[in-house]
Amino acid sequence: MIVRRLLAVLVVGAALVAALAYVDATEPGWYVRLRYPLHYDAIVRGHARNYRLDPALLAAVIYRESKFHVHARSSSGAIGLMQLLPATAKGIAIHTGGTRFQVSDLDDHEINVRYGAWYLRHLLDKYDDERTALAAYNAGQDNVDRWRAEGRGIAFAETRHYVKSVEHLRTLYRRAYHARLYGSS
Repeated sequence: MIVRRLLAVLVVGAALVAALAYVDATEPGWYVRLRYPLHYDAIVRGHARNYRLDPALLAAVIYRESKFHVHARSSSGAIGLMQLLPATAKGIAIHTGGTRFQVSDLDDHEINVRYGAWYLRHLLDKYDDERTALAAYNAGQDNVDRWRAEGRGIAFAETRHYVKSVEHLRTLYRRAYHARLYGSS
Protein backbone atom coordinates (compact mmCIF):
# COMPACT_ATOMS: atom_id res chain seq x y z
CA MET A 1 0.00 0.00 0.00
CA ILE A 2 2.74 2.48 0.94
CA VAL A 3 4.79 1.48 -2.11
CA ARG A 4 1.79 2.12 -4.43
CA ARG A 5 1.20 5.54 -2.91
CA LEU A 6 4.86 6.39 -3.20
CA LEU A 7 4.90 5.27 -6.84
CA ALA A 8 1.77 7.34 -7.52
CA VAL A 9 3.37 10.41 -5.97
CA LEU A 10 6.54 9.84 -8.01
CA VAL A 11 4.55 9.45 -11.25
CA VAL A 12 2.53 12.61 -10.57
CA GLY A 13 5.69 14.47 -9.60
CA ALA A 14 7.46 13.34 -12.76
CA ALA A 15 4.46 14.39 -14.86
CA LEU A 16 4.46 17.84 -13.23
CA VAL A 17 8.19 18.25 -13.79
CA ALA A 18 7.76 17.23 -17.43
CA ALA A 19 4.85 19.63 -17.89
CA LEU A 20 6.80 22.50 -16.34
CA ALA A 21 9.83 21.71 -18.48
CA TYR A 22 7.62 21.70 -21.60
CA VAL A 23 6.06 25.07 -20.69
CA ASP A 24 9.48 26.54 -19.93
CA ALA A 25 10.89 25.25 -23.23
CA THR A 26 7.96 26.33 -25.43
CA GLU A 27 7.27 29.62 -23.62
CA PRO A 28 3.58 30.06 -24.53
CA GLY A 29 2.20 33.61 -24.40
CA TRP A 30 0.43 33.20 -21.05
CA TYR A 31 3.62 31.89 -19.48
CA VAL A 32 5.73 34.71 -20.94
CA ARG A 33 3.26 37.31 -19.61
CA LEU A 34 3.39 35.66 -16.18
CA ARG A 35 7.19 35.33 -16.05
CA TYR A 36 8.16 38.52 -17.89
CA PRO A 37 5.88 41.40 -16.92
CA LEU A 38 5.44 44.57 -18.93
CA HIS A 39 4.84 47.80 -17.03
CA TYR A 40 4.75 51.38 -18.28
CA ASP A 41 3.84 50.16 -21.76
CA ALA A 42 2.52 53.57 -22.86
CA ILE A 43 5.85 55.14 -21.86
CA VAL A 44 7.81 52.36 -23.56
CA ARG A 45 5.72 52.74 -26.73
CA GLY A 46 6.00 56.53 -26.74
CA HIS A 47 9.75 56.69 -26.24
CA ALA A 48 10.33 53.81 -28.67
CA ARG A 49 8.40 55.76 -31.30
CA ASN A 50 10.16 59.04 -30.43
CA TYR A 51 13.63 57.48 -30.66
CA ARG A 52 12.89 55.10 -33.56
CA LEU A 53 13.32 51.95 -31.47
CA ASP A 54 11.54 48.63 -31.57
CA PRO A 55 9.29 48.82 -28.47
CA ALA A 56 9.93 45.12 -27.77
CA LEU A 57 13.67 45.82 -27.75
CA LEU A 58 13.20 48.71 -25.32
CA ALA A 59 11.01 46.54 -23.07
CA ALA A 60 13.59 43.73 -23.25
CA VAL A 61 16.41 46.06 -22.17
CA ILE A 62 14.29 47.35 -19.27
CA TYR A 63 13.42 43.82 -18.15
CA ARG A 64 17.04 42.66 -18.41
CA GLU A 65 18.32 45.71 -16.58
CA SER A 66 15.77 46.01 -13.76
CA LYS A 67 12.89 43.57 -14.26
CA PHE A 68 10.74 46.72 -14.38
CA HIS A 69 11.63 47.70 -10.78
CA VAL A 70 11.61 51.49 -10.91
CA HIS A 71 13.93 51.96 -7.93
CA ALA A 72 16.46 49.28 -8.90
CA ARG A 73 20.07 49.93 -7.90
CA SER A 74 23.19 48.10 -9.04
CA SER A 75 26.46 47.60 -7.24
CA SER A 76 28.09 49.81 -9.90
CA GLY A 77 25.77 52.71 -9.04
CA ALA A 78 23.33 52.38 -11.94
CA ILE A 79 19.80 53.53 -11.14
CA GLY A 80 16.24 52.85 -12.19
CA LEU A 81 14.42 50.93 -14.88
CA MET A 82 17.17 51.22 -17.48
CA GLN A 83 20.04 51.16 -14.95
CA LEU A 84 21.68 54.40 -15.96
CA LEU A 85 24.81 55.68 -14.28
CA PRO A 86 24.32 59.21 -12.97
CA ALA A 87 27.24 60.56 -15.05
CA THR A 88 25.77 59.02 -18.22
CA ALA A 89 22.32 60.39 -17.38
CA LYS A 90 23.73 63.86 -16.74
CA GLY A 91 25.33 63.78 -20.20
CA ILE A 92 22.05 62.65 -21.74
CA ALA A 93 20.20 65.45 -19.96
CA ILE A 94 22.61 68.00 -21.42
CA HIS A 95 22.30 66.49 -24.93
CA THR A 96 18.51 66.57 -24.73
CA GLY A 97 18.20 70.13 -23.48
CA GLY A 98 17.99 69.51 -19.74
CA THR A 99 19.62 72.06 -17.48
CA ARG A 100 18.77 70.93 -13.96
CA PHE A 101 19.59 67.22 -13.80
CA GLN A 102 19.46 65.62 -10.36
CA VAL A 103 20.30 62.01 -9.56
CA SER A 104 16.81 61.63 -8.07
CA ASP A 105 15.43 62.18 -11.61
CA LEU A 106 16.50 58.61 -12.37
CA ASP A 107 13.85 57.29 -9.98
CA ASP A 108 11.17 58.83 -12.20
CA HIS A 109 10.11 56.03 -14.55
CA GLU A 110 9.29 58.40 -17.42
CA ILE A 111 12.62 60.25 -17.25
CA ASN A 112 14.59 57.04 -16.82
CA VAL A 113 13.00 55.38 -19.86
CA ARG A 114 13.35 58.59 -21.90
CA TYR A 115 17.06 58.87 -21.10
CA GLY A 116 17.63 55.14 -21.62
CA ALA A 117 15.80 55.19 -24.96
CA TRP A 118 17.85 58.20 -26.07
CA TYR A 119 21.04 56.42 -25.05
CA LEU A 120 20.08 53.19 -26.81
CA ARG A 121 19.30 55.17 -30.01
CA HIS A 122 22.64 56.96 -29.66
CA LEU A 123 24.46 53.61 -29.43
CA LEU A 124 22.54 52.15 -32.37
CA ASP A 125 23.43 55.20 -34.47
CA LYS A 126 27.07 55.12 -33.39
CA TYR A 127 27.67 51.42 -34.03
CA ASP A 128 25.06 50.77 -36.73
CA ASP A 129 24.68 47.27 -35.30
CA GLU A 130 22.22 46.14 -32.65
CA ARG A 131 24.45 43.52 -31.01
CA THR A 132 27.33 46.00 -30.71
CA ALA A 133 25.01 48.70 -29.36
CA LEU A 134 23.66 46.29 -26.74
CA ALA A 135 27.22 45.28 -25.82
CA ALA A 136 28.07 48.97 -25.34
CA TYR A 137 24.93 49.48 -23.23
CA ASN A 138 26.14 46.70 -20.94
CA ALA A 139 29.93 46.96 -20.98
CA GLY A 140 30.42 50.61 -21.89
CA GLN A 141 31.47 52.35 -25.08
CA ASP A 142 35.17 52.44 -24.13
CA ASN A 143 35.32 48.63 -23.88
CA VAL A 144 33.45 48.13 -27.15
CA ASP A 145 35.61 50.70 -28.94
CA ARG A 146 38.74 48.96 -27.69
CA TRP A 147 37.48 45.51 -28.77
CA ARG A 148 36.62 46.83 -32.20
CA ALA A 149 40.01 48.57 -32.56
CA GLU A 150 41.68 45.26 -31.70
CA GLY A 151 39.49 43.43 -34.22
CA ARG A 152 37.86 41.34 -31.52
CA GLY A 153 34.28 40.47 -30.78
CA ILE A 154 32.62 40.92 -27.41
CA ALA A 155 35.38 40.05 -24.95
CA PHE A 156 33.32 39.72 -21.76
CA ALA A 157 31.33 36.49 -21.32
CA GLU A 158 28.84 38.42 -19.17
CA THR A 159 28.25 40.89 -22.02
CA ARG A 160 27.84 38.11 -24.60
CA HIS A 161 25.22 36.57 -22.32
CA TYR A 162 23.55 39.98 -21.86
CA VAL A 163 23.24 40.53 -25.61
CA LYS A 164 21.86 37.05 -26.19
CA SER A 165 19.42 37.48 -23.30
CA VAL A 166 18.11 40.84 -24.56
CA GLU A 167 17.65 39.44 -28.07
CA HIS A 168 15.66 36.49 -26.68
CA LEU A 169 13.60 38.76 -24.44
CA ARG A 170 12.83 41.03 -27.41
CA THR A 171 11.36 38.05 -29.25
CA LEU A 172 9.30 37.09 -26.19
CA TYR A 173 8.01 40.64 -25.61
CA ARG A 174 7.16 41.06 -29.29
CA ARG A 175 5.13 37.83 -29.28
CA ALA A 176 3.49 38.06 -25.86
CA TYR A 177 2.72 41.80 -25.81
CA HIS A 178 2.31 42.62 -29.48
CA ALA A 179 -0.97 44.50 -29.09
CA ARG A 180 0.26 46.51 -26.08
CA LEU A 181 3.60 47.41 -27.64
CA TYR A 182 2.60 47.98 -31.26
CA GLY A 183 -1.07 48.92 -30.89
CA SER A 184 -2.41 52.46 -30.95
CA SER A 185 -1.60 54.76 -28.03
